[in-house]
Amino acid sequence: MSFKDNKTIDWLLFGIFAAIGILSKYLFIYLGLTMDIFLIYMIYKKKIDFKCIASLVTFLIVLLPHLIWLTENNYVTITYGLDRTGTGDQNFLDHIIHPLIFLGKQIGILIPFFIMSFFLIKKFKFRITLKDKKLLFLIFINLVPIGLMFLTSMLTGSKIRTMWMTPFYLFFGVLIVYIFQVQINLKKLNNFISAFIILFIFSPFAYAYISITETDKRTDYLGKEISMKVQYMWSENHKEPINIVLGDEWAAGNLSYHLKSRPVWVGPITEDKLKSISKFLCIDNICVGNQ
Repeated sequence: MSFKDNKTIDWLLFGIFAAIGILSKYLFIYLGLTMDIFLIYMIYKKKIDFKCIASLVTFLIVLLPHLIWLTENNYVTITYGLDRTGTGDQNFLDHIIHPLIFLGKQIGILIPFFIMSFFLIKKFKFRITLKDKKLLFLIFINLVPIGLMFLTSMLTGSKIRTMWMTPFYLFFGVLIVYIFQVQINLKKLNNFISAFIILFIFSPFAYAYISITETDKRTDYLGKEISMKVQYMWSENHKEPINIVLGDEWAAGNLSYHLKSRPVWVGPITEDKLKSISKFLCIDNICVGNQ
């Protein structure tokens, strides 16, 4: 509605929903950047005016409390995400290999979609015109975020988790249907539905097979059992509750979640931190204590 009617109220709502999107998932920033590029292009082509700047007001109002929280907590959520990408330990080849792996995995995700498309589209012939605002919008929101993510991986050499990109494909089907709307053969709709059902059933079975055969994934982490063991060993020697936990963020975070006292994670294990704790217990790569 914002692009179509260019009303101030629509742009204010746009800013609210953009901020909510970022709060739900930081990678929404890439979609936000895509929309900014699209807005700049539309302003340049004089399709919309500068009313769109009104979206910044509601965007910043909604996002401001979270920005304050980030500052006061040393940007912990951002550093956690960067740690998962392996940022900081890259070599030259990572700037080539990781982007190519990222691109290959994205193509792999879309293969089932393209298989189903073959059952529905008669001929893969299309014409793209930049005068079609709807088509231009769909191209931007579907392809530009992938390009920005690929560029990020290439410049930083970081690993991009495959599951991080899945929300960006929500409107990929809309793009394909819009481009090939004339070539769609409704007589093949039954074949399309059959292919969809087969892939729909295959997907959970494939996931179940991987989950059963591979036992080193995060979903297999025995967080509850480890916390019970730690609590038992602590209770044997101390009456005070566990109120802090040190160690690897994943292991310590799981421990903090499962322990009844919900101890606070204070970072990795260091000699200085252990010296400042009156009572502590260390097991493997985790330490708990009372401070």
